[in-house]
Amino acid sequence: MGLIAVQSNFQAQAVFSPQLEISGGRKLAGELQVSGAKNSALVLMAACLLSRDTIRLRNVPPLTDISAMAEMLGSLGGRVLRQGDCLELNGDAINNSTAPYELVNSLRASFFCIGPLLARMGMAKVPLPGGCQIGTRPVVEHVKGLKALGAQVTIEHGVVTAVVPGRGHRLTGGRIHMDCPSVGATETLMMAAVLADGETVIDNAALEPEVVDLAGLLIAMGAKVRGAGTPTITIVGVERLHGADYAVIPDRIEAGTFLLAAAITRSHLRIAPVIPDHLGAVLTKLEEAGCTLEHDGIGLTLKADHINAVDLRTQPFPGFPTDLQAPFMSLLATAQGTSVITENIFENRLQHVAELQRMGAAIRMQGNTAFVEGVARLSGAPVQGTDLRASAAMVLAGLAAEGITTVRGLEFLDRGYANLEAKLNAAGACIQRVSGASNSTSIAA
Repeated sequence: MGLIAVQSNFQAQAVFSPQLEISGGRKLAGELQVSGAKNSALVLMAACLLSRDTIRLRNVPPLTDISAMAEMLGSLGGRVLRQGDCLELNGDAINNSTAPYELVNSLRASFFCIGPLLARMGMAKVPLPGGCQIGTRPVVEHVKGLKALGAQVTIEHGVVTAVVPGRGHRLTGGRIHMDCPSVGATETLMMAAVLADGETVIDNAALEPEVVDLAGLLIAMGAKVRGAGTPTITIVGVERLHGADYAVIPDRIEAGTFLLAAAITRSHLRIAPVIPDHLGAVLTKLEEAGCTLEHDGIGLTLKADHINAVDLRTQPFPGFPTDLQAPFMSLLATAQGTSVITENIFENRLQHVAELQRMGAAIRMQGNTAFVEGVARLSGAPVQGTDLRASAAMVLAGLAAEGITTVRGLEFLDRGYANLEAKLNAAGACIQRVSGASNSTSIAA
């Protein structure tokens, strides 16, 4: 097993179950700093398996998911060293193509290792990812694409085994049409194809900024990739990849959450750094709701005095992101008028509705649609975050509510937001992390 300088705190979570106590009704001011993108950093870490050289990633957020991925890479023989917001990853000693069940089950993103392991070693054995409270996310597109590149793939007893037949154990380029533009499958197949023999074309590829960020790192490592960010990605395989120094993009979901924090508290706040093109649909809805946005080339300044109801439907990028549906619902629970929110990505991503109702929100459900009638004020209450983004929604609601809101489920929140309460407190919020009774430590995406 490789040396891991980044340690997981999952065991600590099993003993301690902290809570956030939020004193609501305070205006925010100043600036909130956006960390590197979690969903990008996790995949970029997996890409280090493709090279024997050192890869230096900058702007990596200090999150439990990052620690879990470091542990996964270490179990395969990789080395990970953290220095501030930088990670140095080295895959020279990769000697194991079997990913441990416990790590894949706790961190779905660790399934990304199947592509680079197969490309680098000619075989990979990775358990199917664990269940997810927000809905099913099948790996059929991953498997279909790997088969198109010449791999023999079997699924038995909950484990995906992929092998490249032949003497050279090298994948072969091919044309892959994805029935669904899955972000994870697009990234898996990109990493598999960069070391394949010949040209690979991925049709109906995901358009998300995280896909473009992965292409940026692969190109910095010597890969030949074009078309990332469009529906067609073309990759010409190379013999080997070298090391690189690369900065992770800002987290668009954290940036969106901070913009919503400013809006729900009717504040004047600057959020930086932000890439507006990564949040186009969200910014449009904020402006429709009555917010004023100013971009200065690095960050966005939001001013909000009055919030109107708006309708939104979650869609793959560049549509409205499902990851901001729950936080945006918290805002619309305080708007004037009735908003209609339709969740089209995950079938179970409306579990936060009951918790918002506990705080006085007027929400009526019909299938995957929520009808949100804005109320004059929310009331502080004990609430539970049922997944990562639902936990963020509870924090936002607590910022606007009268009285004290206690948020449980921080094991989810800490997976996606680095030092959230410290950042918000520096902008004028009043949030305290306190010890609480032990809760379940299962991980939801």
